[in-house]
Amino acid sequence: MDFTYSIKEGFSGMGRAKLPAVVTMTVGFFSLVLLGLFGTVSLSFYDLIQDVRSRVELEVFFSEGMNDSQAETLALKMKSIVGVKEVDYISKSEAASRFSRDFGEDVVGILGVNPLPRSVKLKFKPGYTSPESITQIGKQISQLDYGLDIRYNREYLSGIERNARLFTLITAVVGGVIALGTIVMNAYTVRLAMYARRDMIKTMRLVGATRRFISAPYLIEGAVQGLVSGGLAALGVYLVFEQGLLRHEPNIYQILHPSALIVYPGLVLLGLTLGVFGSLLSVTRFLKEK
Repeated sequence: MDFTYSIKEGFSGMGRAKLPAVVTMTVGFFSLVLLGLFGTVSLSFYDLIQDVRSRVELEVFFSEGMNDSQAETLALKMKSIVGVKEVDYISKSEAASRFSRDFGEDVVGILGVNPLPRSVKLKFKPGYTSPESITQIGKQISQLDYGLDIRYNREYLSGIERNARLFTLITAVVGGVIALGTIVMNAYTVRLAMYARRDMIKTMRLVGATRRFISAPYLIEGAVQGLVSGGLAALGVYLVFEQGLLRHEPNIYQILHPSALIVYPGLVLLGLTLGVFGSLLSVTRFLKEK
């Protein structure tokens, strides 16, 4: 009975305050569309950063005095280091073959000897691709033998990490501002509805109604507004990608589309969460004041 009453009153509340409810859902819709578009770009950028990180390599060149057996033994030791995903050992003959394939020249035929050193290329597990982690792994490798020449592009890696941190900060700030605006609008609408029914709420409290009983209709009102805003926002983002980008910018669509699939249900859930949270804040504050 209480639940049925709460649902009925929640919808009735929106009916009695149509304009604030429509304004709230409209603002919520545009806010969530912006958040959805921004979130899609952010997720795609994150995927791009992860892809770049997964391609980070560290090269180790062995000294000329080391034979294949010794080099392969050291390569196995490198593979056992924490954070190393795979090790690609390149012998002198393999290095000459790759040089010929890449540059179209037979270095052995030209020089009469093979000047290319034995080497290994190391790839890293997720979570071990930061400059700090690779530097630490490099130190462990250097302790295996004094004749190792370790090389990697530290400046390139540092640039990736700086950009990743900056974008994370921008995402957090922009997303937080949009989410806060949506919460405030939902809270404002519910507060108006409660103020309009302040006499009825006062009477309910006098006859012993619990805070939970009084609050439930307003929480449902906020949830419905959030669901409507989130659902329409998901539809709006879908139309932008499926009807806009797919037709006019298919290359960009291919980059962003996988992330958009995550965003659609996320917007509905986020709209519901923000609607309930905004209502909860407003209800709690109103009942404390009264």
